[in-house]
Amino acid sequence: MPNALEIVSSRTESLSESQRASIIELCIVAHGNDDFRNLFTYVPAGGRHFLAHHAGLLVAHAMVTTRWLQPEGHPILKTAYVDAVSTLPNVQGEGFGSVLMRHLADEIATTYAVACLETDKPGFYARLGWQLWRGPLAGRGEHGLIPTPQQRGVMVLRLPAKPALDFDAALSIECQPGRIW
Repeated sequence: MPNALEIVSSRTESLSESQRASIIELCIVAHGNDDFRNLFTYVPAGGRHFLAHHAGLLVAHAMVTTRWLQPEGHPILKTAYVDAVSTLPNVQGEGFGSVLMRHLADEIATTYAVACLETDKPGFYARLGWQLWRGPLAGRGEHGLIPTPQQRGVMVLRLPAKPALDFDAALSIECQPGRIW
C-alpha cells in the first residue's frame, strides 16, 4: 500500500551506479523500451530524480529537468519538465505512481511556474490535476518556431505561482539536441 512508500529525491550527479542501473531497469520494464539504457547519456547532469521505494524495492521513478515553456501571450516560464515516469508493472494501479507524482508536484511547487510532460496515458495524469494542452505546439529554435502538429499528449500542471493559461492557445518549448518535446 502507498502509505508504506518511501520517497527520496536525488540530483543526477549524486546517483550511485547501482541507483542508475535500478532506474534504467525500472524504466525499461515499465515501458518496454530499451532506449532507456541511454537515460543518463541524455541527462548526464542537472536532473532531479524522485525515487519511490516499497519494502526496499524501487517501485516508481520520475525525473524533473528545467525547461522553458512559452504559452502564447506570456513570457517564457521556468518549467519543471517531467520525464521517465515509471512504475513497476506488477504494482501499477496500487497508487504508488500517484503518490510519487503528488509528492513531486509538492516538491517543485515553489521553484517552477508550471510543470510539463508528454504522455500516451493522459487519463493517469488528468486525475492528478494535469491538463492536456489543446492548442498548437512548437519548438523554439535559433531561427524561430518549429511547428509540431503531430505532437500529442503534452500536459501541463499549473503550480501555485501559476499564470492564467489558455489551453487552446499556442505553446512552445526550447528545442534540445535530438528532440523538441
